[in-house]
Amino acid sequence: MKRYTISLLLLLNVGFLTSCESDAQRKLRLYEEEQEATRLEQLDIVEQERQAQEMERLRIEQEAEAERKRIEQLEYEKYINNTLPTGRTPYAKYYGGNSSCNSYGCSQIKVQTSNSDVVVTIKKNGRVFRHAYISSGDQYTFSFPDGTYQAFFYYGKGWNPNKEMKGGKLKGGFITDEAFGKDEPQLLQNSTLTYELKLQTNGNFQTLPSDPDEAL
Repeated sequence: MKRYTISLLLLLNVGFLTSCESDAQRKLRLYEEEQEATRLEQLDIVEQERQAQEMERLRIEQEAEAERKRIEQLEYEKYINNTLPTGRTPYAKYYGGNSSCNSYGCSQIKVQTSNSDVVVTIKKNGRVFRHAYISSGDQYTFSFPDGTYQAFFYYGKGWNPNKEMKGGKLKGGFITDEAFGKDEPQLLQNSTLTYELKLQTNGNFQTLPSDPDEAL
């Protein structure tokens, strides 16, 4: 009987509290509940839009990457067997052509290639003084006034005349099997320096290591 009395009192209290909510309070509560529902709905819409934008961004990136690879493949197929005649100066636009020196006080640098095409640059005081493309298994001779010169070697396969080098400062480069080498500066006085470029087992020529920014 005691338990029944307590339960009855609790029910009466709940009913009393509910009945105490005024019409204005009920309207305010319903308004706040409606506002919260609207806020949650807007958050859901924002999240859906964010996800849709992210999916669109990923789609655009994937399409751009696929297009880049497609262009690279087309260029690879177009230029993989492309070569230049020995003696051609592919960077003449930037460094000028080669002139000869046949009088007294002239020296030479002869380059004999092995089984890779090579672009040779001859620098004087840190600037390209002569350069030439030498086909695989061929040779070329540079001539110039006596002085101190440094030879750089850029090896590879498949010459692409549109390839950007040195951050776009030059155009023209190999599309595969690239390697760079150099020799120490050499003082030449009415003499001839000969390079016989031979491949080692690791694929590099027997020269000191270099890079495109230094060699070209």
